[in-house]
Amino acid sequence: MQRKLRDIPKGEFIGKMVEVMQAENPTLVGVHGRVIDETKNTFVIEGENKETKTLVKKQVTLKTTIDGKEYLIDGKLLQGRPEERLKKKMRI
Repeated sequence: MQRKLRDIPKGEFIGKMVEVMQAENPTLVGVHGRVIDETKNTFVIEGENKETKTLVKKQVTLKTTIDGKEYLIDGKLLQGRPEERLKKKMRI
């Protein structure tokens, strides 16, 4: 099943592999790992060596692979709880 681009931010991110491509804090660029928790405004990423990092959604741009395709997603589009994002109308 092919996803529409506007549906990507509405999906579940816990369990997905992500990499920070841009961030307000330059030390976070390149951080990668699996999303293990999500709040309204943050993602918790578990990287190598079980080290965790908390990312503020509105301050990062993430790269992830969905259905075999890579996507860059502005964290501002991911703000809110997953169930709240389902109700949002996305303009992409």
